[in-house]
Amino acid sequence: MKFKITHHTEYVFDSEVFLEPHYLRFRPRQTPYVDVSNFSMTIVSEPIGHRVIQDEENNVLDFCWFEELTNTLTIIAESILETMPYNPFNFILHPQSFNQLPFQYNAQQKKLLFSTLEKQPISPELIDYGTRLLEASNFNTIQYLANLTSQLHKDFSVVYREVGSPMLPDETFQLKKGSCRDLTWMQINLLRQQGIAARFVSGYFYFDMEDEPAYELHAWVEVFLPGIGWLGLDPSHGILTGNTHFPIASSAHFENTMPVSGGIRGSATSKLITQLSIEKL
Repeated sequence: MKFKITHHTEYVFDSEVFLEPHYLRFRPRQTPYVDVSNFSMTIVSEPIGHRVIQDEENNVLDFCWFEELTNTLTIIAESILETMPYNPFNFILHPQSFNQLPFQYNAQQKKLLFSTLEKQPISPELIDYGTRLLEASNFNTIQYLANLTSQLHKDFSVVYREVGSPMLPDETFQLKKGSCRDLTWMQINLLRQQGIAARFVSGYFYFDMEDEPAYELHAWVEVFLPGIGWLGLDPSHGILTGNTHFPIASSAHFENTMPVSGGIRGSATSKLITQLSIEKL
């Protein structure tokens, strides 16, 4: 299948500002089952400098710097992608000890995965929620990850929040609802408590809609398992990720996956306007 993604982002300021250098994360990642055949980006006000770079976690992003005063910043990113056949269950875990929880990464893995194993305090109630599912899954790693992701989808309502950082995991757990990034951040922190390396992923997700399509930037979880690599889990939809999840950026820290990072000089307030379309070609 072939897809065209058009992502329009516009910041409108109520007075002129000077744009500090910005990091832009809109480039879909090339994967073994997603071929990015074309990517283009239009930026207005036009930057005086633009460089494609790789960040500390190997994400490819656009770094731009500016010179003129402006009252708008508009970014239009267009991507053409082609997906390959993909079976998310075509794997084995190796060593075999990783088939059962709890497991232990070796010393080198722990060093490389350190930031994705970093824990923050979460409530006993959230820990107990995971423990009950772990026991019901007979401590089988894949069965637990699939069951947890599916159960989160059943137990939590997904709501739309255009801007803002993810809520604290315990807040999402108590409310029993949240945006895709709220559910993702909650699941990441639960998995880290159980010794599973987990990171935050931002990207696009295509699925067929009966009504007028209304797509949004999406977030999900990736866990590291030897023999698989990074395995995607989507708690908003209760599924393992497939070849219509198109990752852009992944990080141990959700702040490093935001589509636009950068400041302004000036006292203006801003309005954000976004539009995302994903067309099957």
